[in-house]
Amino acid sequence: MWWTCPEEEEEFALPATKAGLNFIYLTAPTTNDERLTRVLRHASGFVYYVSVAGVTGTASAAQTDVEAAVKRIKAQTDLPVAVGFGIKTPEQAADVAKAADASVVGSALVDLLARNIGKSDVVETVLNQVRALADGVRGARQ
Repeated sequence: MWWTCPEEEEEFALPATKAGLNFIYLTAPTTNDERLTRVLRHASGFVYYVSVAGVTGTASAAQTDVEAAVKRIKAQTDLPVAVGFGIKTPEQAADVAKAADASVVGSALVDLLARNIGKSDVVETVLNQVRALADGVRGARQ
């Protein structure tokens, strides 16, 4: 699986797709309708919606904004939509799971790991957070 943009289709995405790989395209709050159509033209696997403009782990998107964005993307594709950036808590993961097919948590786990490196329970601490995040998503789906 690779991440790409439409400008890389000829060189990377199309040959990889022919070889059986999915190319995961990114969309963002700044993706206009014209570009969204172009992004989705060769998308496969799923679409990754970057929910905030900026650096990962620094801000969180409003739930209403996530819902509107996922609805806009799903109006143009049958692919699953994963939402990431700014998801730090089980509650945020659950909120995203109500609108999207997947909640992506990255920076929050890296930060938790970094804060606990060297501690004897580092693995258990991170696993507990992953479990809590997963429980939040599962709870939203019931």
